[in-house]
Amino acid sequence: MTTERRLPATTAGERTMLEGWLDYHRRTLALKCEGLNDAQLRTASAAPSELTLMGLVRHMAEVERIWFRKVLVDDDPGPIYYSEADPDGEFHLTGADTWQEAHATWQAEIATARRNAAGFGLDDTSRGRSRLTEGPISLRWILTHMIEEYARHNGHADLLRERIDGVTGD
Repeated sequence: MTTERRLPATTAGERTMLEGWLDYHRRTLALKCEGLNDAQLRTASAAPSELTLMGLVRHMAEVERIWFRKVLVDDDPGPIYYSEADPDGEFHLTGADTWQEAHATWQAEIATARRNAAGFGLDDTSRGRSRLTEGPISLRWILTHMIEEYARHNGHADLLRERIDGVTGD
């Protein structure tokens, strides 16, 4: 599978631009993982860190779920990978965890995020609450936060990919 990634339109309206940048960063993370085998996707950055590309994808599945389901529409199906006993569970891979499952789960959460966001205007506020802020949050804030979240983790992904096979790029 080849991931296509284009810069967002430079003269689009605000919503199109925000959604375009979020999709750009989603695709960037997919590109950082593309062409690697399961062992490479499990390769940690450097001891003692457990950070891996597969762990980042699982983390972003959780983040998509939290912001676009739990916070935006007040639908809390619970965590996918983490638990009260293991709050960083998305980063703690076991032998049973596969790239196929992690990628499919991430893509399903992205699809749900898009559907849920489509029902809101940028100024519409969330039905649920976040532990980060008090009160409702606008869709505009959530989209901006998600762009920031992906951008930060794509920096991690870039370093991980370079360590695995030397591939660099934006």
